Amino acid sequence: MRIFYSENHRLHFPQAELSGGELVTPYERPSRVEYVLNRLKERGFGDIVAPDAVDMAPVRSLLDPGYLQFLETAWDAWKAAGNAGEIIASNIPARGMHLDRIPESIDGKVGYYCHASETAMTRGTWGAALSSVASAQSAQRHVASGATAAFALCRPPGHHATADQFGGYCFINNAAVVAQMFRDAGVGRVAILDIDFHHGNGTQDLFYERADVLFASLHGAPQQAYPHFIGYGDETGRGAGEGCNLNYPMPPGTGYDEWARALDDAIAKIGAWGAEALVVSLGVDAFKKDPISFFKLESEDFTDAGRRIGRMKLPTVFCMEGGYAVEEVGINTVNVLEGFLDA
Repeated sequence: MRIFYSENHRLHFPQAELSGGELVTPYERPSRVEYVLNRLKERGFGDIVAPDAVDMAPVRSLLDPGYLQFLETAWDAWKAAGNAGEIIASNIPARGMHLDRIPESIDGKVGYYCHASETAMTRGTWGAALSSVASAQSAQRHVASGATAAFALCRPPGHHATADQFGGYCFINNAAVVAQMFRDAGVGRVAILDIDFHHGNGTQDLFYERADVLFASLHGAPQQAYPHFIGYGDETGRGAGEGCNLNYPMPPGTGYDEWARALDDAIAKIGAWGAEALVVSLGVDAFKKDPISFFKLESEDFTDAGRRIGRMKLPTVFCMEGGYAVEEVGINTVNVLEGFLDA
């Protein structure tokens, strides 16, 4: 399995995240990728290559042009306004406020284009986000050219990014771009399977009214888990997309037996729907030691999960998402890939 990875992920390293009322080192940090890379090499995954240059066409086809312009120019505008620190949203439009009027000030724009203020931006965020989506695109092209599977070691992750908002450590939705590229290449039906602990709200947002991309997400129940306001089981799509959105919210303490039943149901429905290609949002924060989740999966469970996904026998692109128990993030990620290859 070929691995696509860019060193430019290091350009994005905010120094603070607001968590539990304290400023802490962000859970989403460069060392996560180092643990995954080291484990890949230990386990003999030697085909690790840099991605080709980013192709903005499929990105622009999905995302709001004003949002993309904001991401590209935010740092310079932030500094020009005299701000000394990193970009952190301090005001986000609430109920009763205007969502149809974009502020002119950079402080207002940050709030308008953000849905979660734990996510900061730095001088290098835009470059890192482009390198992340470039890795996903190269993985898609590799599979579209005939490979069985590829792994995009994306950082920053992507599944919380919507068409016009960042948050949850995500800026551009890598998995969504891969799905769109498959569609543009003539694949009739594409499925996105999101096994990250947190609901892929951005991916759901992008495809909620479409019948050509099926989205299935296994995640912590929104009553208790970020992103809190989306991810319920009765969210099944709208209009042409009705029936093409599958949410599997699960409560605190969920172990592998219950989680695997949800996975099997999602896999069966993806098969019955007739998917011709698969994108996996590969988060491993369902692990029992993860600091910001409440599921109880063991490391060996990820191997079995990968094996179940592999039995689908679909052309598959894996895009790295979350996983914040950094000492095990490499083990758990590679376990999924090895299980997939074993199948």
